[in-house]
Amino acid sequence: MSLDTSDIPDLIATEEELDELLTRPRPVLVDFIRTLNSPLTILGAGGKMGPTLAWLVRRAAEAAGHTLDVIAVSRFSDEGARHWLEARGVQTLSIDLLDREALKQLPEAAEVIYLVGRKFGTSQNAAQTWAINTLAPAYVAERFPRARMVILSTGNVYPFVPVSSGGSVETDALTPLGEYGNASVARERLFEFFAQQNATPMTILRLNYAVDLRYGVLVDIARRVHAGETVDVTTGHVNCIWQADANEMILRSLALAKAPPQVLNLTGPAVLSIRGLALRFGDLLGQTVHFSGTEMDTALLSDPARACALLGPPPTALETVLRWTAHWVKVGGRLLDEPTHFEVRDGSY
Repeated sequence: MSLDTSDIPDLIATEEELDELLTRPRPVLVDFIRTLNSPLTILGAGGKMGPTLAWLVRRAAEAAGHTLDVIAVSRFSDEGARHWLEARGVQTLSIDLLDREALKQLPEAAEVIYLVGRKFGTSQNAAQTWAINTLAPAYVAERFPRARMVILSTGNVYPFVPVSSGGSVETDALTPLGEYGNASVARERLFEFFAQQNATPMTILRLNYAVDLRYGVLVDIARRVHAGETVDVTTGHVNCIWQADANEMILRSLALAKAPPQVLNLTGPAVLSIRGLALRFGDLLGQTVHFSGTEMDTALLSDPARACALLGPPPTALETVLRWTAHWVKVGGRLLDEPTHFEVRDGSY
């Protein structure tokens, strides 16, 4: 279950090259796509992961010779994302999932990927976070009682755990800090309720953190190192996963859906040291690294052993992603300017 390294570039120079790589399907995904029924609907497709996930499905279906309609649903506040998807053969629908009546406009779907959620801005408007993370799941679960569903959740449903533990496992108690974490637990519970009520097969994936060259915890660290800024190591350890690997695992986890829901941690298997990552970026960028703080013995960490056993480990090597990220930051590649705030320890986002 590894990538063909002969096809992996040493460096990524443009967004076109980046998007092509993020949406290049591996044979295991092409084979899986043949098993899906049409249409596949992606809810929340206008966010950071949705566009490349939708195009990944489209490319995999074409490679498989499978007539699979892919429908990307979002409010599409960014019209550019909508045009980008349509140019690549993905159907789009502009729907506000908080509008219960508007959901009736959605066609029936055999397969549903749910990417909707709100995190940042919770401290300023917690009510909106709770509405998006609870009402939308209920409305969607009501609308698609017979679909097979994958729900993207977050590792923030867990509390901080000792670094030495290797991370939270799926059976651990969900006792997070802060309103975002608790609203995310509520999202899971609502989907769980409807799965039980309607026998809707679901997989719930607790993701932390996906990384692209335009955003993510690795970009956050690399930018600070490149700018000569201090890297705070108080929250000294993280997990992460290359976005292409996360998207593939999201799609393939449709096969694992069941009622009650299958729950899996979705991240890379390594517990990564912020200090170690910063020092490696210092080497790659030719910069001296400046640190502040002292590593705490707890962090927000997830153990993905269960998902790796079922789907295989994420195939993209960390060192490869570090090299790509350092070069991207050094040459001024476009960034989304959406920091992860991985260092937050009180659950306030």
